[in-house]
Amino acid sequence: MNSSIFKAYDIRGIYPSELDEETAYYLAHAYALKFRPKTVVIGRDVRLSGLSLVGALKKGFMEAGVDMVDIGVITTDMLYFAVAHYGYDGGITVSASHNPKEYNGFKLVKKGSEAISSDSGLFQLKEFVLAKQKKISNQLGKLEEKNIVLDYVQFILSFVDPGKIDKKKVVANSNFGFASHVVDGLAKYIPLELTRINWELDGNFPKGRPDPLIPGSRVEIMETVKKEKTDFGVAWDADADRCFFFDEKGNFIDGYFITALLAEYFLKRHPGEKIIGDPRLVWATHDVVINNGGMHIINKVGHTFIKERMRAENAIFAGEMSGHYYFRDYFYADNGMIPFLIILQMLSETGKIMSKLLEPFTSKYFVSGEINFEIKNKEALLREAEKKYQDSSIEHVDGLSVEYADWRFNFRSSNTENLVRLNLEARSLEILQQKTDELTQFIREFTHIT
Repeated sequence: MNSSIFKAYDIRGIYPSELDEETAYYLAHAYALKFRPKTVVIGRDVRLSGLSLVGALKKGFMEAGVDMVDIGVITTDMLYFAVAHYGYDGGITVSASHNPKEYNGFKLVKKGSEAISSDSGLFQLKEFVLAKQKKISNQLGKLEEKNIVLDYVQFILSFVDPGKIDKKKVVANSNFGFASHVVDGLAKYIPLELTRINWELDGNFPKGRPDPLIPGSRVEIMETVKKEKTDFGVAWDADADRCFFFDEKGNFIDGYFITALLAEYFLKRHPGEKIIGDPRLVWATHDVVINNGGMHIINKVGHTFIKERMRAENAIFAGEMSGHYYFRDYFYADNGMIPFLIILQMLSETGKIMSKLLEPFTSKYFVSGEINFEIKNKEALLREAEKKYQDSSIEHVDGLSVEYADWRFNFRSSNTENLVRLNLEARSLEILQQKTDELTQFIREFTHIT
């Protein structure tokens, strides 16, 4: 096992060279040692190695005397639902999210679907696994199989009023993951005219990495929206805990603007509540939160860190530009289907087309999109950038945030890759282009010098 598979908020690596069945077996024992659960939920995404890894988890939990509920192939947010809704003691889903097909991994939660991160026990599990520690019980754990799809669909429908949703033409891309089964379940209760893309379950991911944040993976849905003249497009990553939207012209909508839109939706219904965002892009969300009487909180990037802060603040909603959206009434967890339902209802209630619904944000805030740079000395780059822009307002919530009156940027090191990520926003397209060029040149010069 490669110990670097333990990331800041999950476990992820190449199968079987970096993680394998032995990893899963000892992870189950480690989980039992650390959290002492009576019953855990186990699920998996569509990856080809998932079934074997689940088998190893079951063997470990069984030896540790922990009862198991196997919910089969799922979306990751279905794990959160199963653990919290039915009152189990925790859970693990075998998933590598949006990574290429050769990867697999584990996402873990405690009772109530409370996240397990590097701040809350994940690295202690790492030590147990590396030491091959076991929790051996005199009584073997029992196994139950449970189909939760219908209960899950009914629960997420409670976030909207299905009677207020008009029939919409939608292109939906499940990227060969289980989102397809969930959407088909929703379509029994809400009026949808669906054009389905990549709908069958296939852990080979025949069209490449199942990540709609990669521009190349968006081409198919963008072209289909234009060809079919649909109301909008929606895509999910392989485990469907993130969702991504496209307007009626096929244009990709940054998750930053969806965060601002959903923040407005919740504050109009629940004035004065707290909204959490990440520091990469902030102005649109901040302005809509303040204008609607809410409180805007900036937190470091990462689904486990956001969830922990949500619980601490009792925030009603949180969003990240990466396509993660979190809901207090969904156990303070992220969900990739609830935004889809809310946007269907917003389009129906307002009578607007998708681009007009987003226009209050897209016409005022101009963003670079995330630009990644492979940098060996990441911390030195951040120090040099802070020195160069020392006359700005500076924050270190996550990486380096630099703000001026008409533009701002955030540099942060990736938690999962050897990259520095740049996000920039400005009050005009001209300033955006100028400052993007300026920062790109600064990085080139830094790289050349070092």
